[in-house]
Amino acid sequence: MTALPELSGKVALITGASRGIGYGVAEALIARGDRVCITGRNEDALKEAVEALGSDRVIGVAGKAHDEAHQAIAVERTMEAFGRVDFLVNNAGTNPVFGPIAELDLNVARKVFETNVVSALGFAQQTWKAWQSENGGAIVNIASVAGLAPSPFIGAYGISKAAMINLTVQLAHEFAPKVRVNAIAPAVVKTKFAAALYEGREAEAAAAYPLGRLGVPSDIGGAAAFLTSEQSDWVTGQTLVVDGGIFLNAGVA
Repeated sequence: MTALPELSGKVALITGASRGIGYGVAEALIARGDRVCITGRNEDALKEAVEALGSDRVIGVAGKAHDEAHQAIAVERTMEAFGRVDFLVNNAGTNPVFGPIAELDLNVARKVFETNVVSALGFAQQTWKAWQSENGGAIVNIASVAGLAPSPFIGAYGISKAAMINLTVQLAHEFAPKVRVNAIAPAVVKTKFAAALYEGREAEAAAAYPLGRLGVPSDIGGAAAFLTSEQSDWVTGQTLVVDGGIFLNAGVA
């Protein structure tokens, strides 16, 4: 086994991290020596992720991201285990509907916003109160390119991610100078969450990208590691697009 790096002294809380992008972010931060709390809805999947990532440096707290009690407990457990929470990565998200926005069930729209936007605000409030307001740190919100342009058939998701991008700049303004707040807007990343967008047609989907492939979780992990590092100390209120160049095709027939 590869030896783990020395502890950095920093601690991150990553939501929705039992798999996919959140797990990739956890891997990246652990690889540089951070300790991490990960959250997720499925307790068994969360336990497996903790064991795989390394239970000596990782804890898991199961719960639903939009549940205020879960938000408070996750931050409390992080503080109890590690004594601090320098970084928050809001990755938990949902997209339970696929279809035209004219037929969107408004109750589904409310669920999307609760999970994708309101939960991110709730976690930011909790980490701010528990540690960051006095000690500083960074927040990274995982948005999407769907929040930057029309996204047919996933309109509710795209609207929620546009709101998350605006939440990012609002938090960056209000939490400065103590806390830097940025967002990452990925295009399609190969995860179970996004499988419907490429499964069975990956080569066709990848052909649309100038870099010739879809994203993988480590692509987003690397971006999150940068935005929570000293190398980005003068960066706040920004949305980093990580899209394999897909936006380069905008406007091309």
